[in-house]
Amino acid sequence: MSITGAIVLYATTWFLVFFIVLPLRFESQGDAGEVVPGTPASAPSGHVVARKAKITTLVALVVWAVIAAVILSGRIGIRDIDIMGVMNHSTP
Repeated sequence: MSITGAIVLYATTWFLVFFIVLPLRFESQGDAGEVVPGTPASAPSGHVVARKAKITTLVALVVWAVIAAVILSGRIGIRDIDIMGVMNHSTP
């Protein structure tokens, strides 16, 4: 895996984990009972994006390390996940 491939894999992993972490323990302004005028009741009640970004960075690093280890080990290749049989299996 090249450096560019590793960076793209990490960025993709980071955003996927971020979108999983973002709604966890979400408290809206409506739930808190204090709706700021001009905002919807479903808006977040606090500033938690920075904390969730830090959590995402740590979790994404672990997930990325596992995925990168699998790719670099060569135990699972692109031909192993070819369930439709589209790739030519005669060449390595």
